[in-house]
Amino acid sequence: MSALQAGIRHIPDHYDRAAQAALVEDIRKVVEAAPLYTPALPRTGKEMSVRMTNCGELGWVTDKERGYRYQAAHPLTGEPWPAIPQVLLDLWREVAGHPLPPQACLVNFYSDTAKMGLHQDRDENDFSAPVVSVSLGDDCLFRVGGIRRTDPTSSIRLRSGDVVVLGGEGRLAFHGVDRIYPGTSTLLKNGGRINLTLRRVTA
Repeated sequence: MSALQAGIRHIPDHYDRAAQAALVEDIRKVVEAAPLYTPALPRTGKEMSVRMTNCGELGWVTDKERGYRYQAAHPLTGEPWPAIPQVLLDLWREVAGHPLPPQACLVNFYSDTAKMGLHQDRDENDFSAPVVSVSLGDDCLFRVGGIRRTDPTSSIRLRSGDVVVLGGEGRLAFHGVDRIYPGTSTLLKNGGRINLTLRRVTA
């Protein structure tokens, strides 16, 4: 594990190639039931550079009119989100250290040029559970700081199969993705990166 701020763990190569490929197939089924869409930021309506969807009883969404929130249905289809794949529930039990299961799994797809600005995951009602993140596909440069936006940051290159856990003192750490490294993985047929983020929303 890499040395990061307290409460933040990086677990390299948690999933081998075969497990990554199986997980991609699970996510393809999620996307068939709940298509990827382009979310918009509150107030400005500016579109994010990632496309996203969710699985689980709740899904994280954002739009100009209502802002950041969790809801039980896909914002475009109105259908309930599909279930979280069992392999991700198993991961949560293994690394989260929390008695209750995740309620949401955010699926972000990054194209070659997509980024994610520094932000906190703070739309949940309870911060006792960690955020558990899985990387699939091309490498990315992941940046993480402290609980204040002005805190110093450090960067780490995440590769396909890596897991990151933000918990404890690091649960509300600012973090983001500065860049994607195109062509660093052959896992996804057309390239890009998938990030899966497991979250517990309510106490």
